[in-house]
Amino acid sequence: MEKELEVIDYISNWLKQYAVTAGVNGFVVGISGGVDSAVTSALCAKTGMKVLVLNMPIRQTKAEFTRATEHIDWLQTHFSNVEAQTIDLTDAFFQLEKIFPVQTVENHLAMANSRARLRMTTLYALGQTHGLLVAGTGNKIEDFGVGFFTKYGDGGVDLSPIADLTKTEVFELAGSLNIVPSILTAKPTDGLWEDGRSDEDQIGATYPELEWAMDFTGNPEILNERQKDVLEIFQKLNKANKHKMEPIPVCILPENSKW
Repeated sequence: MEKELEVIDYISNWLKQYAVTAGVNGFVVGISGGVDSAVTSALCAKTGMKVLVLNMPIRQTKAEFTRATEHIDWLQTHFSNVEAQTIDLTDAFFQLEKIFPVQTVENHLAMANSRARLRMTTLYALGQTHGLLVAGTGNKIEDFGVGFFTKYGDGGVDLSPIADLTKTEVFELAGSLNIVPSILTAKPTDGLWEDGRSDEDQIGATYPELEWAMDFTGNPEILNERQKDVLEIFQKLNKANKHKMEPIPVCILPENSKW
């Protein structure tokens, strides 16, 4: 517990110093009903600066919306510097479906990622309105392990306070922050699917398994079948999603070819 409290203080101080240096008023955070956004918003709130939290449903499952609302209520009970808004983006998303080509609308992954990009646009619009930085909610496994985020969606942020923490560590911080029990016991989900599918359903492995794979440096031949499967899942996703996790490639011209 003592170590977790040190980390909480360190991150909240880092957030405040960054915001003060940037000359902004505070932070805006999208609340999904999951542990990552819950911890991120609580850490931002602990800075004492203005924090705007947004609940942005798009045909959300009732459970996800309820958890998000419950967390926002908890934040506002504990922190006077937290403001909240619910912006229902369902109609905006419906308009995209109306104007997109049928082939795109029928591509479920493309439309799921469009949800994340619509939320990113909303976060930046309100952030700019109020002079706030968009605080990212990605953890280490998602951001640097398997690339489990939407490029220019939830990956489009100004700063990433929990990106050096594994999912397990995020849950440990959540316990120390006294985040509401419904979030602590819920299966992690990205909130981009109307059927409420979990991250594990999509990835094929749990976060503890992925954390193990990310740190594995031994001989694969000694692993059991499940460990081999998890390692293969991790390596496949890590390779496929490098374009998300690395800087945008820039074509550097040879010096003698420039005019």
